[in-house]
Amino acid sequence: MTSPPHGSIPLIETRGLSKSFGGVHALENVAVSLAPGEVLGLLGHNGAGKSTLIKMLSGAYTADSGQILMNGQEVRLTSPRTAQRLGIETIYQNLALADNLDVASNIFLGRELLRGGVLDEDSMELEARKVLDRLKVNLPDLKKPVFNLSGGQRQCIAISRAIYFKAKVLIMDEPTAALGPQETEQVNALIRSLKQEGVGIFLISHDLHDVFDLADRVTVMKNGRVVGSARTDAVTQDEVLEMIIAGKVPGQLSPSAAPLH
Repeated sequence: MTSPPHGSIPLIETRGLSKSFGGVHALENVAVSLAPGEVLGLLGHNGAGKSTLIKMLSGAYTADSGQILMNGQEVRLTSPRTAQRLGIETIYQNLALADNLDVASNIFLGRELLRGGVLDEDSMELEARKVLDRLKVNLPDLKKPVFNLSGGQRQCIAISRAIYFKAKVLIMDEPTAALGPQETEQVNALIRSLKQEGVGIFLISHDLHDVFDLADRVTVMKNGRVVGSARTDAVTQDEVLEMIIAGKVPGQLSPSAAPLH
């Protein structure tokens, strides 16, 4: 997939999104879009506005102005729970896992299954096994506290949690940071699998190699604004670096790779 077809309705998009903290403009007039089954690399230096944007998409922050639309309909993401109900799941870099709990307890953390008002551990383990098997994640012992697991396995648990709760939009913040090559490829394979299932993925990463390997498009931000968006098959890593560092779209880009917003 390259850019969404002309006239098609994005899975999620923002229009004119702005957010200030005191006198600081964290976001100014930000427009991004994501199609079903698309990976969009969201790039920029620290302070570019990426974190503010994903916190607004995940319901942690509300906009001062602008719109967020899903399937063409405006939505108000007033809390993380609201975003989750609409199918937006966020996996932050710290994964938000409870180290002392086992795999199933982490997949259902905050959304536990109950039977007769009592925690239904058997059903949670069964459902956890189903979603892990579906995603081809091999964890033989689901009873282990997750602090015993590797970084890649922990990342897979966080992804499995999002998918079990029917994520349509998955926001991933540095998903392969601090992982070795083998575990990075395991997580990347999972991302490709989710693409095939039609999940739209915002991929925040400083690793341009990973971004170009996985993303259909990139959107670059700087100082709270969108510099531009381009298809990864129509732009080089050096050109994207110029967008990140200089905050402008290189003049040599072809029209088909020019900003979409």
